[in-house]
Amino acid sequence: MIQSVDRAARILHALGSGSPSLGVTDIAERLGLAKPTVHGLLRTLEQTGLVSQDVTTGKYFLGPGVLQLGNAYLAGSELRVRAMLRAAALSRQVNEVVWVTVLTDDDVMVIHHEFRPDDAVQILEVGATIPWHACALGHAIAAYLDEGEVDRMLGKPLRALTGRTRTTPDVLRKALAGVRDKGFAVENQEANVGDAGVAAAVFDHSGRPVGSLGVVGPADRLLARQAKASLSRAVIETARAVSRELGAPRTQTHRER
Repeated sequence: MIQSVDRAARILHALGSGSPSLGVTDIAERLGLAKPTVHGLLRTLEQTGLVSQDVTTGKYFLGPGVLQLGNAYLAGSELRVRAMLRAAALSRQVNEVVWVTVLTDDDVMVIHHEFRPDDAVQILEVGATIPWHACALGHAIAAYLDEGEVDRMLGKPLRALTGRTRTTPDVLRKALAGVRDKGFAVENQEANVGDAGVAAAVFDHSGRPVGSLGVVGPADRLLARQAKASLSRAVIETARAVSRELGAPRTQTHRER
């Protein structure tokens, strides 16, 4: 590993962790680095457009170059390209928001957001991240990962986002087994109070889960008995269709490990 590249990447992650801007001291303390080192790296990142500085406060924030890279990633994502039309059709079918996500470290990231087809004000969530253990979209992917990967993810501290968030390894292993058994995952107010999700994994040509696709919305609407049954069927069918377009063998789609 090249140390300077690793430190620069850690700075970018720190600036993208939720705080709108950070000073040199803040970043140095968070990352355990010397202030002169952080300052030098920030200057270099600023010259590339990946970081910008507020001339009034002297604090740093992510620059426009990050957005350009993000847009390039989205444009090059085969999962997103293959899923967009299917996600739009699913949204119209169930009249709900549909997200397509990928696993990034210990979170799932929204790479496509299909708005609910009505006139309500909605906020685009592309780029938003959610801890994998706190959402159906994360469970849908984790259920089909190798045992070693799951062990690694369960071995880290798992934060409770609400009073309903499942955080203990044994409970989560049971939940993942349920996903493999049913072919879909359900989340009830584990990431946000009042919200729920129904999701299924999407597989590539090798049979590996490359992401997930799911419906998100109010828990009282999504998890009503009849709604939940029809949503789960629609989500599974859509995820399977996208998987087939990615070349996944039919016999391996939503297979057990």
